[in-house]
Amino acid sequence: MSSTPSANLFKPLQESDPVVVGGYRLAAVLGSGGMGKVYLSYTPGGRPLALKVIRPEFSEDPEFRRRFKQEVQAAQRVQGLYTAPVIDSDTDGAQPWLATAYVPGPSLAHAVAQHGGLPLRSVLLLTVGVAEALHVIHGAGIVHRDLKPANVLLAFDGPRVIDFGIARAADATALTGTGVSVGTPAFMAPEQASAGTITPATDIFALGQITAFAALGSPAYGDGPSHGVLYRIVHEDPDLSQLPAELLPLVSRCLIRDPAGRPSLTEIIELCHELSPVALRQGEDWLPQAVAGSITERLQLPEPAKTPPSPAAAPTPTEFSPPGAPSTPTGSTMSSAPTQSAPGLPGPVPPPGHPMRPGYPTPAPGSPTYSPLGPGYHTPHPVTRAPYVPPAPRKPKRTGLIVAASVVGALVVLGVIGSLLPDGDNDRSSGANSPRGTSSSGSGDGGSSGGKQPTADPKPVSYSGVDVPEGYKIMLADSPPRPLESEDAAYDGGDLYFGVVRFLDEASIGTANGKLVLLNNTQKGSLETCRTETRYAKEIGLDQLSNGSEICVLSDAGHVAVATYRGRSGESDPGSYVTIDLRIWRNAAEAKDNE
Repeated sequence: MSSTPSANLFKPLQESDPVVVGGYRLAAVLGSGGMGKVYLSYTPGGRPLALKVIRPEFSEDPEFRRRFKQEVQAAQRVQGLYTAPVIDSDTDGAQPWLATAYVPGPSLAHAVAQHGGLPLRSVLLLTVGVAEALHVIHGAGIVHRDLKPANVLLAFDGPRVIDFGIARAADATALTGTGVSVGTPAFMAPEQASAGTITPATDIFALGQITAFAALGSPAYGDGPSHGVLYRIVHEDPDLSQLPAELLPLVSRCLIRDPAGRPSLTEIIELCHELSPVALRQGEDWLPQAVAGSITERLQLPEPAKTPPSPAAAPTPTEFSPPGAPSTPTGSTMSSAPTQSAPGLPGPVPPPGHPMRPGYPTPAPGSPTYSPLGPGYHTPHPVTRAPYVPPAPRKPKRTGLIVAASVVGALVVLGVIGSLLPDGDNDRSSGANSPRGTSSSGSGDGGSSGGKQPTADPKPVSYSGVDVPEGYKIMLADSPPRPLESEDAAYDGGDLYFGVVRFLDEASIGTANGKLVLLNNTQKGSLETCRTETRYAKEIGLDQLSNGSEICVLSDAGHVAVATYRGRSGESDPGSYVTIDLRIWRNAAEAKDNE
């Protein structure tokens, strides 16, 4: 299953397609595969998503559901520059679904089919990017298992690997023997084709296949019936006679039949640099111009109908229904007019600098339009908005009406009591539940009556050189934030903690009370950036950080911080700790809600 647009790019929804999945309004069909169908949708803030709905046949298999849930949880830990991050999911619904960031670029399969093999520099940059993606994926304990040209998207600043680990969920189902194909025979490893043990080296073989395919324009083991291709993979050597001489050492090592003989990802990256006649640097010119033009096409996103029905007459969107249930007609929900934006709350159009994906450069002030392709590219259509359907509850309960009535009644009683209290009592009661380390403050209007006044963003407070020992946590509400010892920081409510898995020697910065976002080098750590980011993780390995790396910390208590990594203690130090700088906006979530 892939989020790659088809030859028609964005296909209109059909009557059999849902209108809304998990609260996300669907805009178009991107494609379909062995495990399900992929739709274009948007976050509330307007960023495009590839939303993948699993086929009913898989949904009905309990073992698939169990594995799918495990794989989605693992995939949410993957934070890499060359992967499409998981944004949202529902693994328990009538039909499970998974939403990832939409990548505006063709798949390697589509690009080669349309334009043939890629030049040497593009192939080497492709290989390096996919190798870096696999390093992060394997670091999260995932083996991709279905790494193929259709699962490698070509973005303007490098490749993106998608669908990592999802194929494992289908391995143990009975469906794999009933005509439902999940893996791709031409890109399987010998141990996969012969039902052997799957390891990270399985993905190394697939990477060698991808490198050869990108250069040759065809699979290294040829085309034809699946059983013939699989036989050649297990018993024969590939035909590399047409492969550029520079790539032969790399590809031949990756395609060794014995997994133990294949190179590591680090060796592959080093070898690519050695083989390249020029220094390898990812940039906007890494692809041939003809292929880069396909990226522009995929930025022309569908928009809703130009004359949507009035709110009073508009039908209520329905959630995804089980197979056989009636679906809402979709003929009036979209048109082919292109746009960069997406459904959002009614209101003003966002400014041209609103990013589509983390890491895209922001244009100079006064630029009329914004294009994530960078300087020299302009998107010829204005940003528009469409109605936003708020996410629906995952598991509605029958007691909802009773609870709702009780809450309304309680609010009425509290309102009457509150109106009888003096202003001072109201103030004190409103601050009774203030977060730890904070104090409530009045509006400064002399006790004037009226509606709740907008609250300005809080002023940030900065702390430099905070040492966080191994197994200690930090609470953002504390002033100053002092590292606190915890028996198990990962499960003891820490907003930020530093931990090491000793037997694996894996060190990470994590949170048990919120979420983290590792910012790209092109992003500036700010309150606005942290609020608008849609990626998230619970832990970030130190191997992903370098001095100056910035991490957004979003605490469930309503505080936001940017933690700047300053390094880890050396081997000669008596203790194990990391050093960070902190810039904290306390109660920033409340300020945001009041805007």
